[in-house]
Amino acid sequence: MAYETVLYDVADRICTITLNRPEKLNAWTRQMHFDLKDAMHTAGADPEVRAIILTGAGRGFCAGADMGGLQAIQAGGGNSDRSTKAKADLPGGSALAEFRMNYSYFPAIPKFIIAAINGPCAGLGLVIPLYADLRFASESAVFTTAFAQRGLIAEHGVSWLLPRLVGLPTAMDLLCSARKFRAPEALSMGLVNRVIADDKLLAETRAYARLLADTVSPRSVTVMKRQLWESAFQTLSEATVQANHEMDLSFQTSDFKEGVAHFLEKRAARFTGT
Repeated sequence: MAYETVLYDVADRICTITLNRPEKLNAWTRQMHFDLKDAMHTAGADPEVRAIILTGAGRGFCAGADMGGLQAIQAGGGNSDRSTKAKADLPGGSALAEFRMNYSYFPAIPKFIIAAINGPCAGLGLVIPLYADLRFASESAVFTTAFAQRGLIAEHGVSWLLPRLVGLPTAMDLLCSARKFRAPEALSMGLVNRVIADDKLLAETRAYARLLADTVSPRSVTVMKRQLWESAFQTLSEATVQANHEMDLSFQTSDFKEGVAHFLEKRAARFTGT
């Protein structure tokens, strides 16, 4: 599948989507926004895909919004795209309105998304992986929110996301100072889940994705992803009622039967997602 600003590849039931403007450190453009959204929805709808990896080409993940676009806005040449129009719901993905905004749609993708952050990650380029389900960073990755240094604010839901990952005081620090910080600090504050040697980042990320693709029920992953993202908007009672309903549905599936059978028969699982 060909896109102007991203690469799309599926192998071993893993879809790898690569931001592909390496000469610009994959700086974000309007076209990249549309390409990534379409690629994510395509992968989410593909029954052969069980996990998605998002990474960047070259030596960076995403350096933030392309300066050309910011200059056009500053000069009065047009505003950034703030449309909330979303694609149709994907089966199994969250249908909450909160996850149908321009940049908040990752939780509505019914596949597990891992961001492999392979270098500089700034501004909007930092917001994007916060919507992923896990974040793995290379040892050389450098992060900054950047917004305050551009006279901007906490855009695209990052004021909701960041405190939930790192806590309110740390989110205040990162957003208001716009200071740069490196992968080990990102790990210590809970912003990323793993720090991996640069030359092993994609291999280890793929190994984790293969664990999802080969050993667990894709239906279970889809439902649990939806439960976890939606829980921020639920009471404990509401989450429990939803879980009880989902458990009843699970008992009726082929994946439940296979989950018991492969354990008792001491063999590799053959989950179908049904």
